[in-house]
Amino acid sequence: MSTEKKQKIVDTYKKICAVGLGSEIMSSGNLSIRDGDKFYVTPSGVSPSELTVEDIVEVGFDGSVNGKYKPSSETPFHRDIYLKFSGAEAIVHTHAKFCSILSCKEMEIPPFHYMIAIAGGKKIPCAEYATFGSEALSENICKALLESKACLMAHHGMVAYGKDMDEALKIAVEVENLAEQYCHLINIGEVKLIEDAEMNLVIDKFSSYGKKSSKE
Repeated sequence: MSTEKKQKIVDTYKKICAVGLGSEIMSSGNLSIRDGDKFYVTPSGVSPSELTVEDIVEVGFDGSVNGKYKPSSETPFHRDIYLKFSGAEAIVHTHAKFCSILSCKEMEIPPFHYMIAIAGGKKIPCAEYATFGSEALSENICKALLESKACLMAHHGMVAYGKDMDEALKIAVEVENLAEQYCHLINIGEVKLIEDAEMNLVIDKFSSYGKKSSKE
């Protein structure tokens, strides 16, 4: 199972480049998957084109580290998201272009489009700035994620979590898509937002979206 999860990280790390969330020749954010009392995370400074299963680092919630490389410098917020949110089984963090643009303006993404609800909240909040890899950043991110499964990170990028890596990636891709749309909209003029009551309805519909059994 551990090899399977590590392979999933490798495959997804390469995929984030294909979907426009990162660079093949540079370290493009970081990914992780929970595994009981530990999690697997991408190593520090290894590009997607070079990453192999053997490079993935095992990190215990007790602070133990097992791997030939150092874990990502952002490992603290991966650890804390898993500890704080029981529904988090996989995490995707990238410096995606439009998310980063908004984050550098310290802007959240408000409910201008119903797809905001894909992350489980009424908006995509922006976590306050703190130095990368710091406990302060981890605290700020976890606070922002109380409102959504994804958030922007001021002057940094974005992070999303899901019940598995596929969901985490899906949310990350959609948040970048929403960020791009919002960047264009704010240049056109006033942006009209969806009201709270309607967003509550949409969030409820998303909670059962895609289930195959009519009895669920």
